[in-house]
Amino acid sequence: MINRIITLSGVALLCSASAHAQMQNGSFENWEGNVPSGWSVIDSGIALSPSTDPVNNGSFSAQVTVNTSTQSNTDFLQTISVEQGKTYDFSVDVYHTEGNVKARLFVDGYLGYSNNGLTNQWQALTHSYSATSTKDIVVGIRFYDDAGFDGSEVVYLDNFQPTETPPTQSCNDTSAALTLVTDNYGSETSWSLKNSVSQTLYSGSDYQSNTINEVEMCLADGSYTLEVSDSYGDGMCCSVGNGSYSLSVNGTVVASGGDFQASQSTEFTIGGSTTTPPTEPPVLGEYYKDAEGKVGFALKTALYQIIDNHSSQGYTAIWTLVSEADLDAYYDTDGSILDMYSEKPSGSDSIQFTKVADQCGQYSKEGDCYNREHSFPKSWFGGKVEPMNSDGHHLFATDGYVNSKRSNWPFGEVSSATYTSSNGSKLGSAANSLGYVGTVFEPIDEFKGDFARAYFYMATRYENEIANWEGNSTSSDAVLDGTNTTVFEPWLLTMLKRWHSEDPVSQKEIDRNKAVHDFQGNRNPFIDHPEFVSQIWGN
Repeated sequence: MINRIITLSGVALLCSASAHAQMQNGSFENWEGNVPSGWSVIDSGIALSPSTDPVNNGSFSAQVTVNTSTQSNTDFLQTISVEQGKTYDFSVDVYHTEGNVKARLFVDGYLGYSNNGLTNQWQALTHSYSATSTKDIVVGIRFYDDAGFDGSEVVYLDNFQPTETPPTQSCNDTSAALTLVTDNYGSETSWSLKNSVSQTLYSGSDYQSNTINEVEMCLADGSYTLEVSDSYGDGMCCSVGNGSYSLSVNGTVVASGGDFQASQSTEFTIGGSTTTPPTEPPVLGEYYKDAEGKVGFALKTALYQIIDNHSSQGYTAIWTLVSEADLDAYYDTDGSILDMYSEKPSGSDSIQFTKVADQCGQYSKEGDCYNREHSFPKSWFGGKVEPMNSDGHHLFATDGYVNSKRSNWPFGEVSSATYTSSNGSKLGSAANSLGYVGTVFEPIDEFKGDFARAYFYMATRYENEIANWEGNSTSSDAVLDGTNTTVFEPWLLTMLKRWHSEDPVSQKEIDRNKAVHDFQGNRNPFIDHPEFVSQIWGN
C-alpha cells in the first residue's frame, strides 16, 4: 500500500488529497443546558454558556469564563478522526474582552496563541494539519492567564471548523520526489530538506511502520541538503526492518540510503550553478515571521517578543522533562540519561543513569545520581525565581556530584584542573588566552555549542530583565555586562561565539528543542537558526 503525502510550499501549491474533518458543533448552535453538543472535555477551570452577543457565525457563540490560572484545568476539547495523507485546515474565531488571558489552539498538540491585546473584536487562530497516519486526534483550545488576570475573565469562541484544501496548481520549477520506506519503527524516522541558507522547505515525521511514503516537491534552481534522521540512532536498515529512502530530481536519483545511525545528509544542486545568497534575510517560517528583515539588536528584541511568556510548568516538572528529553539515542543509544558531564561520545560511558530510578537524592561521588543542572546558574538570576528557575531550555540532566563541583562558576576554558569528571569535563583556573582570571568549568568539546546556545537563549528570552542580574553574585558580575543588548562580558561573548561555531547544532539539540517546545510552548531560536548569533552579535 502506498500512502501519498503531498507537501505544500510557499513556492507552489501541489496536488493534495482534500479532506473535511467532522468537527461537531463548531459554530456552537446546539446546547444541552450549558454544555455545547459534541465537545467531550470541558475542564473545571472554565465555565461555558451559550451567547447571542457577540456572534461571528450563526445564532450563538460559546461564552467561556476562565476562573483559574492553572492551565491544566482550562482545556476545551473534542476528538475527531483524520486520514493518512490528507490535509485539514483548522480555524477558530476568538473574542477577548479584558485581554488578560490568552487562548491557545490545540490540534494534536499545542500551537499558536491568540493576541489578547486585541479586545472587543474577532480574530482567527488557524493551523493546517497534514495527517501522517489514520487516527483520532484531539482538537480544541487551552486558556492561559496573563498579566493583570484577576481570577475571572470572559472569552468568546465561534466558528471552529476545518476547511478543505484549496485547489492546486502545477509546479513551474523542478519536480522532485522523495520515496521513504519505513522500517519496523516508523515513528523514529524524520527528514528535512533545506536550502542554501538552512531554511527548511519540506519535512516529515511521525510515520507508520513498514509503509511506503511518497512526497512530491517543487524546487527552484539552487543548492539543497536532504537530511534523514532516526531518533533511536540505528538508522532504517537493516537490523529492524528494510527501510530506505530515495530522492529523485527529474527522474535522476540524487540521494539515497537507509543504513546509517542517527542521521544521514546529502547535498545536491539543481541548475547550472549554486544559488546566489539572497540580499534580503531568508524567510524564517511562521513561528519567526515577526523577525523577518531584522538584524542586530532589533532582531534580538523581535526574537524576545516571539519566545516571551512561555508556559512555566514549575521546577518539579523538570524531572518529567529530562526523563523524556535527555535520553541517549545518539551515542550509546541505550535509553539511559544523556549526561553531558559524563557522556563519552567515542567510547563506552563509565557512568550510566536510569531515568527516574537514579534521580537525586544523596550523592558523595560521581555516578551516584543525576540532578537538574541550571547551566545558567540560578544564583545569577536571583535564586528560585520563575520562570527562569524552571526554564527547560537551560536545564539539563547531569551528574549530581559533578553539578555540585561546577557550582555557579562560569563556563570557560581551563589551564590547570583541580577536578576532572569521568568524560573530561574540568574545573580549574582559566586559561590565559581566555582574557579572564578566575575559576571556570569547561565541558568537553562535544557539548560546548549546546551550552553556548542555551546562554544565547537566556540572553534573548530574558532581555527585559537580564540587565539587572549583574550584581546578584560574584560569578554573575564576571559574566554579565549590565546591558540587555550585548549581555555578556567581552571575554565570555567571544568564547560563546567560538563554541557555537566550532560545535554546530546536533540532532540531539534539534530533538530536545522540540521536546522543550512541547513542554513549555517556546523554542530556542539559536538551534532553529544558528545564523542568528552572528546576525545579532557579529562574527
